[in-house]
Amino acid sequence: MLTLWLGEGPSRLPGYATHQVGVAGAVFDENTRKILVVQDRNKLKNMWKFPGGLSEPGEDIGDTAVREVFEETGIKSEFRSLLSIRQQHANPGAFGKSDMYIICRLKPCSFTINFCQHECLRCEWMDLSDLVKTENTTPITSRVARLMLYGFREGFDKIDLTMEELPAVYTGLFYKLYHKELPESYKTMAGMY
Repeated sequence: MLTLWLGEGPSRLPGYATHQVGVAGAVFDENTRKILVVQDRNKLKNMWKFPGGLSEPGEDIGDTAVREVFEETGIKSEFRSLLSIRQQHANPGAFGKSDMYIICRLKPCSFTINFCQHECLRCEWMDLSDLVKTENTTPITSRVARLMLYGFREGFDKIDLTMEELPAVYTGLFYKLYHKELPESYKTMAGMY
């Protein structure tokens, strides 16, 4: 984009998009202790990972996770929380941009796998304990699997970043804030100080 800054000092216009955002869904069935995993078809190493892909412009993180899981596996799910964020620079697959990779915890709404054979080599419901122990996984998947196991045993409130929609300073607009859940006594403290 050609620009000419007419104000004083150096231009404060942003140059161009600086990041791409990838989102994956860790779809966990608490009743069976199974988690949905895939192996990508077009990778040099076919390791187990969570289904996911790039967020589209204007798409919320949770919506990306739900959409990507459905497109890759045929499993319908709903957003529960944000589990992790990875930031990486100089990633060869990020077209020269910095790369954000976000993993969301999702609850399954369906269970019959119908995976995309163009993108996935394999797809299955794997016992979470088996995923924690397997060596045939990516480092981030292994770490998040251990995080999920801890959350399942000790309570997901210990690991989840939940989402709250709040009004923006611009009239009629809203944003989503992801954070640890506050105790009830702190949720209504507005007038206390």
